[in-house]
Formats: sequence, structure tokens, C-alpha cells
Amino acid sequence: MRRGPKGAGQLRIIGGRFRGRSIPVPEQPGLRPTADRVRETLFNWLQPVIAGSSCLDLFAGSGALGFEAASRGAAEVLMIERSESVARLLQANALTLGASQVQVRRADAMRWLTGAAKLFDVVFLDPPFDKGLLAPSCALLSRHGWLAPGAMIYLEAPQNEEAPCLPEGWTLIREKRAGRVRFALAVVYDEGAATS
Repeated sequence: MRRGPKGAGQLRIIGGRFRGRSIPVPEQPGLRPTADRVRETLFNWLQPVIAGSSCLDLFAGSGALGFEAASRGAAEVLMIERSESVARLLQANALTLGASQVQVRRADAMRWLTGAAKLFDVVFLDPPFDKGLLAPSCALLSRHGWLAPGAMIYLEAPQNEEAPCLPEGWTLIREKRAGRVRFALAVVYDEGAATS
């Protein structure tokens, strides 16, 4: 992430329709856009399924993952963001890019997951590192019926943190480390786990 004027950072989209475009990222504690090389690896993994998919960016923050998905052909991207100012900037960035498939909802992610569910094909889970939210959010996604059969879930955590215990029916299919993060991709093979 490059630094822009007035303390804001600039996030560059690295592939797809918006490739090379930069969008502002607010200076906010705990906000860490997923690094370029991690995004490149992730979207290489997702390349066979991202076009036409329905994506959930659950802890949207900078929107790095959701905007990259939209750029690469996702049909729908829903970003959940708790901070009002960050959510406003995400909406503004979607308008600037012309990313009409991106919707932003201001909500607490964990509370939102207990509401009425719809099915998503791809879910990005990159919660704040110091809150212990990765395993609970996986459990809520599985328990409340948010995952389409065959859904893919991206997981990002500090490098020194143990991998979360995955819900029944989830299988880890990819895992890497880069810098201070560990990132992985899980898939829901058991259709019952997506709707139970």
C-alpha cells in the first residue's frame, strides 16, 4: 500500500478490469490491506471460480479483496464494514471505479452473520488480527447457511497463530506464508455443512 496525501494510503488493484487503478485507503488503526503478492496468489487460486461468483468480503476494511474480486469478474460483491467512515469510503471507491456489482453494508460482521442468510460462492475472511474472530466467524458462516455447496473461503491470520479448527465439511486445500501472515483457502465439500 502506497502512502497518499493527508495520511491516506493508496491501494492498487492488480488484475482484471480495474487493473492498475488506485483507490484511497483511510489511515485507521488495525487496517491492513492484503499485500499485493498475497492477493496475486489468492486470485490465482480462485481464477477458475471467480468470474460470475457471488462474494462476501466479511471484514472489508480497505476493500482490497472485494474490489479485486469485482475487477476479476465477480457478479456480486457484498462488503461488510463496521466503521461508518470506512464504509463511506468503500462506497465512494465503488462509484469511482464503476463497480456496480459492489454493495457496502455498515454492520458488525459477527452480529450480521446471525441474520437472514443468503448463499455465497466465495468468502474472504481477514478479520482484525488481535480480536480472535477467525474461528468464530467460520463457525457462524457454516452454522447459519451462508455457504453455497463448493464455496471457497479465504482465511488470513498472523503467521504465528495456529490455524483455526475448521467446521465440519470444510477442507483446507491451499496454504502459504508471506511476511507476517499465514493465508489459506478452504472449500466446503459437504453440502450439509453449507446449510446446517
